[in-house]
Amino acid sequence: MNMSIDMTLDAKGLACPLPIVRTKKAMKELKEGRVLEVQATDPGSTADMKAWAEGMEHQYLGTVEAEGVLKHYLRKASGEEGQERQFAEVCGLAELEQKLDSADPFILLDVREPAEYVFGHIPGAVSVPLGELESRSSELDQGKPVYVICRSGTRSDLAAVLLKGAGFQQVINVVPGMKEWSGDIRSQL
Repeated sequence: MNMSIDMTLDAKGLACPLPIVRTKKAMKELKEGRVLEVQATDPGSTADMKAWAEGMEHQYLGTVEAEGVLKHYLRKASGEEGQERQFAEVCGLAELEQKLDSADPFILLDVREPAEYVFGHIPGAVSVPLGELESRSSELDQGKPVYVICRSGTRSDLAAVLLKGAGFQQVINVVPGMKEWSGDIRSQL
């Protein structure tokens, strides 16, 4: 499992509500879009973390259990859902699913952070986080259509603009993104 963690919080040995109280404090220190790993031993912490994150509009990525320790992964809200889109060429999730079922060659580019990708991505998607796209765009074949996806359509919108500016001719922003994707998902856990 290869994901970037921006902060780790040790909540081992603490019972409800202390893991949530400490998580809340840690999230205040974290920058938007960053990932927090909370290590806990309280079995009820999984449901608590998920409910708290969703209630606060943070993204609950998932939980991994290893040697009696629950590692919860949360991504701090970035306010991306309400932002206006700029890129004109878009497709919906149903159109993407049809494209995946076709034999047409194309690139599905997932521009979410590594932790988001590890917990669930569309099979065959290429992971290049938005922050690395400018320096790594040469890894992509400009001769193929590029369908760009993120969580909500905002980062993929920015990525589509960047790719078009780098000379890619066929770029499509997939909206609303992974948060509403109901198709096949792969995990690297």
